[in-house]
This record gives sequence, C-alpha cells and structure tokens, in this order.
Amino acid sequence: MKIKINLREIYPYYQTDIWVEVEEETARELRQFALNESAYILKRYRNRAYFSLNREDGIEQEALLNEASPEELLMQKASREELYKALCQLPEKWVQRIYAHYMLGMSKVAIARSEQIDESTVRKSIERGLRKLEWILKIE
Repeated sequence: MKIKINLREIYPYYQTDIWVEVEEETARELRQFALNESAYILKRYRNRAYFSLNREDGIEQEALLNEASPEELLMQKASREELYKALCQLPEKWVQRIYAHYMLGMSKVAIARSEQIDESTVRKSIERGLRKLEWILKIE
C-alpha cells in the first residue's frame, strides 16, 4: 500500500510542499525516526546536555584546555625545529624506525617484519637513536 508524504516536513530546506508516494513501511520508518529525534531533543533539553564530549571533534580539548599564547606557540615551534634538526643528524634507518614506532604506532616486531630483520636490531637502533637525540638536544 502506498502512502503520500510531504518532503517539506522531512527536509526543511524545501520551500514548497512536495508530495511523493512511498511504501507504508518507509513511511512508518520515517515517522519512527521523527519520533526518536523529538525524544532525543526533549531528553537533551531536560538534562541540559547541549553537546557531547564524545564527538571527537576537539570540543573536549577546547573545554578543558586554555588556548596557547603566542609565546607558547613560538616555543613549541622552536622545540619542533630543534627536534627536526637533531633527527637530521641521525642515520636514516634510525629515523625511519623511530618514526614508525612513535608516530605510526607500529610495534618493533612489525617494523622488523616489514624490513625482514631481527626484532632486536630494530629495538637497539631505536634505543641508540633516542640516546643520540637526547645527547644532541642537551648540547643545543
């Protein structure tokens, strides 16, 4: 059985009434969606929950942390530049392994498998690279 629905009620950007025929099941689903949406809006209003901290759009960071001052941003940039300069002084393999482990989140075993070498070699090169970075950054 077909039921006529007004698209203007579903899509608020329509300026005029547009009637279409849809199956009864589709109309029922649209009605249920509208009821669920209304219930959610009412629940949000009653609980004064106007936004969610679980959206992963950075709102929780903004709410919890203060904006960094221009001086702090400049210091962060300088620290990053020092780190990049120090990384350029390391052998390329060490840098690649440090990057893969700490930035990409790869395990040392996964890095070893991808390079087809022993895991202890990867572990030692990362440890040596970090010690060398520490030494370089202390000098500067």
